[in-house]
Amino acid sequence: MELTSTSFLVTLIVTTALAMLALLLLWNRIPGPGWVRWPARVLMTGLCQLTAICVVAASINGSYGLYSSWDDLLGTGTGQDASAMTGPPLGRARFIRGGDGTRSTYFRGSHSKLAGQVMVWTPPEYDAPGAEKTRFPVLMLLHGYPGSPRTWIDLGNMPGSLERLVRLGASHPFIVVIPELYPGGVNTDCTNTPRRKLADWLARDVPDLVARNFRTLRRPEGWGLMGVSTGAFCAAKLPLQYPKVFRAGAALEPDPLTGDPAVLSDPAVRERNSPMWLVAHVKNADTALFLATSAQDENSPPRQLAAFAEAAEGTGVRVKTLVRPRGGHNFQTWTGMYPDALGWLSTELSPPAATAASGAPAAPRRCCR
Repeated sequence: MELTSTSFLVTLIVTTALAMLALLLLWNRIPGPGWVRWPARVLMTGLCQLTAICVVAASINGSYGLYSSWDDLLGTGTGQDASAMTGPPLGRARFIRGGDGTRSTYFRGSHSKLAGQVMVWTPPEYDAPGAEKTRFPVLMLLHGYPGSPRTWIDLGNMPGSLERLVRLGASHPFIVVIPELYPGGVNTDCTNTPRRKLADWLARDVPDLVARNFRTLRRPEGWGLMGVSTGAFCAAKLPLQYPKVFRAGAALEPDPLTGDPAVLSDPAVRERNSPMWLVAHVKNADTALFLATSAQDENSPPRQLAAFAEAAEGTGVRVKTLVRPRGGHNFQTWTGMYPDALGWLSTELSPPAATAASGAPAAPRRCCR
């Protein structure tokens, strides 16, 4: 019987009920002298408490995915990375409201088998009167390495910056999704490797989770990404690999677009999962990418943006670039790029809409290069 199964929890509940019933029925029927009866009563009382504690523990574990199997609980597994095993099933992930207006969950993806945190924020328009049937575009924010979903809130001033742009009419209201970029602490540049399916985590598991729990637009025209540094590399890569999931990506000072040998040592895997290779091998893709950097950023030099835009010519991928004259590889520079990036994303992605029965969103405006 699996540790996280419903049958195991029901068995514990029934056992607790039977233990309590036995205590009530046998309390005064235990034969023998007092020195025998009282220890027996203490044992029965302890059994009731133990089974009740097990019910509570199993319920908490099923909700939050502390342990996913008996091997995980007892430490008798085969040595597989624990982050690929822990976490509740996708359908049982629970979002908990935070004091900053976000909702957070920790779940295990059914495709990648990885477990990590996902934070979601819905705009005020989402809960406005009359918006019950309105579906919203999704903006997935990808943090850098090292980093965490909280980085966007603590350092990136999100979603506050987005709210201000929406009030100014410079951006769509988006459902903001901030997933863990490398569950378990292992960075693969958002690439599927034999041991870690990080691309599946970001492009399949997280979108499935969000679409199940929130009123999202159903087609790629309603899904985009914005990333910084390593997350920017992923924001340029994932729309090219998963055009049926993401229509657009905004990459703010991306890591080298040819891939990082320190992250993916296999040259073939690194090349075929790099935005530079991918953009040169797509044909007639309905995909749009925004790439921005600073002239002073040696980690993301302007020349790689120019080379990428040249490689995209004739492929159908729409590319817009932005080079700021000064700024470092940090959120002070990236926040200054938000108006351009979010304004551009709002021209490429569909606005909130009450979808028809077919689920088709309103057509987005097109942005020139």
